[in-house]
Amino acid sequence: MSVEEKLRVLADRIRTHSSAMLTEEALKTAIVLPFLSALDYDVFNPDEVIPEFCADAVGKKGEKVDYAIKIDGEIRILIECKPISTILEKLHLAQLYRYFSVTNARFAILTNGRTFHFHTDLVAPNKLDERPFLTFDLSDLQGQLTVELKKFAKGEFNVDGILQSAHRLKYTSAIKKEIASVMENPPEDFVRMVTGDLYQGRFTAQVKEQFTPMVKAAFREIVRESVQSRLSNALAETEVSEIGADDVESEEVVTTEEEREGFMIVRAIVRDILKPARVVMRDQKSYCGILIDNNNRKPLVRLWFNRSVKYLGLFDGEKEDKVKVDSLDEIYEHADRIRETAKAYVVA
Repeated sequence: MSVEEKLRVLADRIRTHSSAMLTEEALKTAIVLPFLSALDYDVFNPDEVIPEFCADAVGKKGEKVDYAIKIDGEIRILIECKPISTILEKLHLAQLYRYFSVTNARFAILTNGRTFHFHTDLVAPNKLDERPFLTFDLSDLQGQLTVELKKFAKGEFNVDGILQSAHRLKYTSAIKKEIASVMENPPEDFVRMVTGDLYQGRFTAQVKEQFTPMVKAAFREIVRESVQSRLSNALAETEVSEIGADDVESEEVVTTEEEREGFMIVRAIVRDILKPARVVMRDQKSYCGILIDNNNRKPLVRLWFNRSVKYLGLFDGEKEDKVKVDSLDEIYEHADRIRETAKAYVVA
């Protein structure tokens, strides 16, 4: 399996079995060691992945970090593990902070199995930064995360290259948090700026109260439209054979843009369970069917969108369950049920 495939196996393990990883040792066995193995480190070689690493220079008798990774004969990565229920904070960096300064390590990882914090010394040489340059939830692998993680793989490891990425990631992450904060709670100065050319009167508390929800809603619309645009473009590149139409009704059926976008949303929801090529859209007169392997006996979802009141047909029970939906976004509210249905077809 590729690095990405191995990481997705771990992501699914966290989602489905986290309740069985309550102890630190269970977490190390189920997640941390397989995570290192996914990056091509030999977890059975104590000269490469060193458990319970201890350095006398630290000055605290018996103090250890959970793992140290040796690359080309040098300690390069330190790892400290905490129970999965732990909320990772600055105080948990204490041991990593001391070990980082007395070894040749360039990177330190603090994790509770679900959340991973990657640290280095961007602020001051040989002094571990308090703020991580990369933070992610292993159960929710998104965007270019696997690309960044591959840089830590044994065969790809390059200190200078990772440090360049770390500098970019640190500030990009901080900027994203600020943007997310502005989106969720637009400050007065921002509301004033974006409405300055729209409202010429005095910006009173009442005006602020009127426009702030509009600015927040506009932000969300921009994100939603951007996502839908990407889904539409991806669909346009999908091979005709994957989308296929019913032979009898092909000339009479018109697939709407809304149905296409719905199809791409469903495909995205199950992409880590089923290969995208297995998820096929077959439009009918009365509904748009989303099937597995283009087989009518393997329904995943039905889009009942050709009517004034729209429904989503779900198949996680003995028969189809139609639930009312007012927008495409509401499909995500039923993601768990759609994923349950998809799991039934994994080996089908």
